[in-house]
Amino acid sequence: MKFTAAHWGTYKVRQKVGKNFELLPFEQDKDPSDIGRGIESAIEGGSRIQKPAIRKGWLQSQKKQKNIKRGDDEFVEVSWEKAFDLVSKEIKRVISRHGNESIYAGSYGWASAGRFHHAQSHLRRFLNLIGGHTYSKNTYSYAAAEVIIPHVLGNFYEFLFDTTSWESIADHTSLLVAFGGVPLKNGQINQGGVGSHNQRNYLNNASVKGVKFINVSPLKSDLELARNVEWVSLRPNTDVALIISLCYELNKVKAAKKDFIDKYTVGFEKFARYLNGNTDGVVKNADWASEITGISREAIFDLVEKIKKSKRTMISVSWSLTRQSYGEQPYWAAIALASIIGDIGKPGGGIGFGYSAMNSIGNHYKRIPAVSIPQGKNNVKKFIPVARISETLESPGTSFDYNGSKLTYPNIKLIYWAGGNPFHHHQDLNRMIKAWQLPETVISNEWCWNALAKHSDIVLPVTTPLEREDIALSPRDPYMIFMSKVIDPIGESKSDFEIFSGLAEKFDLKNDYTENKTEKEWIRWIYEESNALQENNHKFPDFDAFKDKGWYKHPEPIEQQIFLKEFIQSPEKYPLDTPSGKIELFSEQIDCFQYSDCVGHPKWYGDKEYLGNTSKYKLHLLSNQPIFKLHSQLDNGKVADNEKSDGRAIIEVNRRDANVRGLSDNMVVKVFNDRGSCLAVLKTSENIMEGVVNIPTGAWLDPSKSDTLSCIHGNPNVLTLDAGTSKLAQGPSSHTCLVEIEQFEKEPPKIRAFDPPKIIKSR
Repeated sequence: MKFTAAHWGTYKVRQKVGKNFELLPFEQDKDPSDIGRGIESAIEGGSRIQKPAIRKGWLQSQKKQKNIKRGDDEFVEVSWEKAFDLVSKEIKRVISRHGNESIYAGSYGWASAGRFHHAQSHLRRFLNLIGGHTYSKNTYSYAAAEVIIPHVLGNFYEFLFDTTSWESIADHTSLLVAFGGVPLKNGQINQGGVGSHNQRNYLNNASVKGVKFINVSPLKSDLELARNVEWVSLRPNTDVALIISLCYELNKVKAAKKDFIDKYTVGFEKFARYLNGNTDGVVKNADWASEITGISREAIFDLVEKIKKSKRTMISVSWSLTRQSYGEQPYWAAIALASIIGDIGKPGGGIGFGYSAMNSIGNHYKRIPAVSIPQGKNNVKKFIPVARISETLESPGTSFDYNGSKLTYPNIKLIYWAGGNPFHHHQDLNRMIKAWQLPETVISNEWCWNALAKHSDIVLPVTTPLEREDIALSPRDPYMIFMSKVIDPIGESKSDFEIFSGLAEKFDLKNDYTENKTEKEWIRWIYEESNALQENNHKFPDFDAFKDKGWYKHPEPIEQQIFLKEFIQSPEKYPLDTPSGKIELFSEQIDCFQYSDCVGHPKWYGDKEYLGNTSKYKLHLLSNQPIFKLHSQLDNGKVADNEKSDGRAIIEVNRRDANVRGLSDNMVVKVFNDRGSCLAVLKTSENIMEGVVNIPTGAWLDPSKSDTLSCIHGNPNVLTLDAGTSKLAQGPSSHTCLVEIEQFEKEPPKIRAFDPPKIIKSR
């Protein structure tokens, strides 16, 4: 039996005649996801890139002729030899004239679960061999948390996957307050692969054992359980005000655990001065928070009472809360609340970051050490925060603040993208498309004609995981899968390893790049080098035996995982990696940065785009993770159609908001603000609070050719705000977005997002 793995699950492969195949659920999977089956229809579909292709306008510009802008042009197919020649000469030209820092390795995304065929690693390995590149820091998922948490708790990446396990929650938690919910649909995915989806089982088990859940979110669906769930709906982006008021009210009635605060934290006195209004004259009580959040003061006091009476409380904050203006504050405020409650380090108590954001969060497993293909040394020290690509292209040489440093944007002349799709995950796409025209050359390794490929100058067709061998070996999942080659490569597509090997040869560096190993030899090397890192009683099976069986599960740990357990047991022996060695409720370091948008303690900032401010746009747009695809991946497959209406994205709207505007179910509506507009199909609901609408992300960008519409398909990022969370992290602010909706009275344009551009065939 053949197996394959993806970020959304493991599948058995049923081979049919020729290139036909079917993906079946893995027998070990408790809650299989259908997302992966989308590739069955997409892999040979009309959007597949068959041969290397060069944008016609880019070729003409080399001859000083008219250059049509990226995204609107046709492409010329060429041979691989011609493509390698063009790419290598262009890279050499740019380095010679502008230096290596003018090359941006934009690879970002979930290209493959395979440990060897990891696009970003291969791109960086190649570019580092030829002198380096400008790179990006942090992620679109939780950039603000990545920067704030080290100041408050220490190493964020240790904490992200060392959260208190669901077993501990089920056995010991009385009350779980979930800011941003615990969305099961997000738990379908996991970086590096998923053996068994456990989040639904974990949630159900905790509910059966009597854990009381409170879902603090504008969306009821953010926490789906049959019992023990209370929905507290609040205005989007106001969680910080609610959390701070809880801190104030608990402290006011002397429910704050002073012994815990004195022993394990620093700076509470300064934070308390802010709570009490000593610094700004505003007391952060329930009345104050009620005005901001839209939650009644009675509901806030009810929540205070539930926390006071709870024997063990877990505070959970979703990753989504970081993706807003001042996105650093929700995590910092939540840590303060958990410190006041005093259950950190106890079984089932404290704080957790992103339960069900991925399948691995709260999983009962022991992190598996593993190696990757070496990337070498990058001689270029220049970087940008990952979500600041538009500013970089627009304003080279200008300065920006980041985490206490004053930096400058590089002058990017060449973008090379392999893995990921910036036209999905970036905000304010109209702005980005204009900025995208500024570099001299854009190169991408892509398997299908998505917006990235259409906005590139040179497109190199890459294989999918089903067209090559690999191993899914994630430190975040106990299952290892041998990913079999299911079909031969479509058209003339090559793996990233083959592509960069061919380019390295043009630089006389092929042996340095490959180290004289084939793909199969590299895969075996990764397996055996990873095996050498394991404890003797947890060694992997022989590689050939593993390959024959197709999968292996690492033994589960005996003890339940408890976040910050060692620190709480012995803060002197196991201090946190912060300046004080303790939880920093006030950070002297951050305070010294003198940022007006991120001071030395958790704070509510009201000067942002949200329902509490007057605006001509009266609806707050959320753009959450879709159910039937990972981000924009496999939007061109049939499974993704389950979340659409006549091929178009669906916008969820509260029934009263729809009625006021004279709108009804299944109506095509225009969603718009000053940044852009898109079409979507309306679905009324009682499970979304009044004043809020939601369009899941992932619809491939499809600008109108005959109208002013930014996307006729329903990509919400033509509407979202492209601004840094604060000077501290400069993360994305996609959930800071007000819009309005109205009926689209014309005939809706035909969706062409999956159509390839006009291609001039090679002879």
